[in-house]
Amino acid sequence: MQISIIAFVAGLILTLIVGKLLLPMLRRLKIGQTIRNDGPQSHLIKAGTPTMGGLMFVISMLIVLLVLGNGSKSLWIWLFSFIAFGAIGFYDDMLKVVFHRSLGLTVKQKLVGQYAAAIILLVAAQLFLGRGTAVIIPFVNYSWDLGWFYYIVMATFFVGIVNGTNFTDGLDGLAAGVSAIVFIGYWLIMLVCVSYPTLVMADYHDLAVAAASLAGCLIGFLFYNQHPAKVFMGDTGSLAIGGAVVGFALLSKTEIVLIIIGGVYLVEILSVMLQVASFKLWGKRILLMSPLHHHFELKGWPEVKVVRMFWLASAILTALGLLIVSI
Repeated sequence: MQISIIAFVAGLILTLIVGKLLLPMLRRLKIGQTIRNDGPQSHLIKAGTPTMGGLMFVISMLIVLLVLGNGSKSLWIWLFSFIAFGAIGFYDDMLKVVFHRSLGLTVKQKLVGQYAAAIILLVAAQLFLGRGTAVIIPFVNYSWDLGWFYYIVMATFFVGIVNGTNFTDGLDGLAAGVSAIVFIGYWLIMLVCVSYPTLVMADYHDLAVAAASLAGCLIGFLFYNQHPAKVFMGDTGSLAIGGAVVGFALLSKTEIVLIIIGGVYLVEILSVMLQVASFKLWGKRILLMSPLHHHFELKGWPEVKVVRMFWLASAILTALGLLIVSI
């Protein structure tokens, strides 16, 4: 417990320091955000705001783990998820910055890379930690073995969560705040796993340090990302966050509970999917704009209010997830 608290504080302080050094560099290199023309018109003023700020908390967290982590197999597997998805986001950001393409990688390119990362993650957890192919059903504490079908279902679910984190990153402080709460939740789950280990042969002390560190890093990042944002995390940050979330869920056998804890991410991506499906099938939009946070913006809600309401929703869902895990 004590070491993870140190990791939390260290992550927060390091991100503040790294941010002070990195932000001027991003400005000098003119690594600015390109705003989509089909987004809310109020966001056009944000064009040129430095992006790829996710590097602030990625670098800070790696430093914390280098010093405080034990280098266990479970930590390396989790780090693969964090870095692999973050690398896809980094490449996507580079395309946007270098070629000034607001969409970066194509949808197909992103999905191929994300599915590859998800499959490797699932296989690694099986080979090195004996993760198996069973999922734990909450409340009844029933273990349901899906066999080889597990890899298909979980890879698709994990890719959905990762893209959900990406869609959540649409307002100042939204993704960072929601995710900090989610990681605090997983920090507590890992501490529970230390006392009541699951079937995975994971080092939950290392994973608790990782979750605590990342929560602290994101709170530090909010110093730069809260409204009005001085920097955006970009896909570098949002996809890395998604990789971290699914890595924690996999290694703590809380994939089903992630539906609750990561509820904000799921609602965001489902709002996009339903919007597209409705328009293609019936020529009508069910929301003023997707993802969902833009709908509330166009309803007249101030950006700060939307962000705080989503933070509150994340806090409630995370608390519910923790309650389910503890039963």
